[in-house]
Amino acid sequence: MALRIALVGGPMYDHLYSIFDEYDVEVIVHDDHPTLNRKIAEMLTAGERIDLLSTHSKYAPSQASWLRPLDSLVETSAIDDLAPLAVDLCRYQGQLLTIPRLIDVRIMWLRSDRVALAPTTWDDLINSPVKFGFPGKESGLFGTFYEMVVGAGGRIFDDDEQPCFNSNESIQAIETLIALAQKTDSDLPTWHYDQVDAALLSGTTDASGAWPGAWGSIHASEFAEVLRPHRYPSGAKRWVSYAGCHAWGIPTTCSDIDGTTALLHRLMSAEVHGLDASGGNMCAHVEALSQVVPVNDIDQQRLTITRETINQAMITYPSHIRFPEVEDAGWMLMNETLRGLRSPQDAVQTLQIVAEKVFATDRS
Repeated sequence: MALRIALVGGPMYDHLYSIFDEYDVEVIVHDDHPTLNRKIAEMLTAGERIDLLSTHSKYAPSQASWLRPLDSLVETSAIDDLAPLAVDLCRYQGQLLTIPRLIDVRIMWLRSDRVALAPTTWDDLINSPVKFGFPGKESGLFGTFYEMVVGAGGRIFDDDEQPCFNSNESIQAIETLIALAQKTDSDLPTWHYDQVDAALLSGTTDASGAWPGAWGSIHASEFAEVLRPHRYPSGAKRWVSYAGCHAWGIPTTCSDIDGTTALLHRLMSAEVHGLDASGGNMCAHVEALSQVVPVNDIDQQRLTITRETINQAMITYPSHIRFPEVEDAGWMLMNETLRGLRSPQDAVQTLQIVAEKVFATDRS
């Protein structure tokens, strides 16, 4: 019986999937992450069988009722081979709900033939002629907002993990997003991660943030010789890059635990993580990542900056079962501000009200 698997799709992730040619699998979903999440939720709510799925550390808490805890299924030695930080991000309420595939943080790529001096802060970008691309919708827009708020010294959740969006830092973050968007193409509000990368590689933008997995496309592009990696822009108070782990999970509807666990162990191996790293990803397997050999000086710079970002600047959302609902409400409101349909002040006030209602429902 073929294992039914659901995969995140896109240029940053697909190079790994040749490994499944060795197994009897049926790929029932292969899509971008927002679409994947929606399809998985529909299928699992209906009790449909999924044996293995791609997910993310920030979404796993909202999927907790559908995911099997893995502590008793996965060999301890295999877990010990993975970066402790990544493993910790994949735990929720003490249980290992998913197995980390890779750690994602963004760094900035810039056209050195167009920009002589790399901007180091968001203010630098606003005050420069640089066309900076960023996601204009979905989780990428909300994540960029989050980076700007925290970089300015603000917060979106307080010490009790309650929402605190209604702040000057939130308003200023959206104003910054609007200012940057006005210097790029008018269709930026329709961009997700792949479109941001495509705009950079086509010459539409001068710079953008990119995940490690974009390296393969960057290295193969016609502008490979003039694209240079830099630290992600910092705020007035902090240098941050929002981060998390792409991961593997076994749903409660899995019908072949032994077969799926065997496949999961293969996906945890140094060999498979090395294949993932060959496409640019920062794989979670410590030894496999240490064996990555840069293909050139630019790749060496990329790896150095990415490691520095993971060690010094990565920030993550609090693990909350209702977080995706807040994220969805947030990016939709911010997208409206980019399209001139709502003011930044109205967006953050509305988001605060929505988030309070969502969290209040959870407490009740």
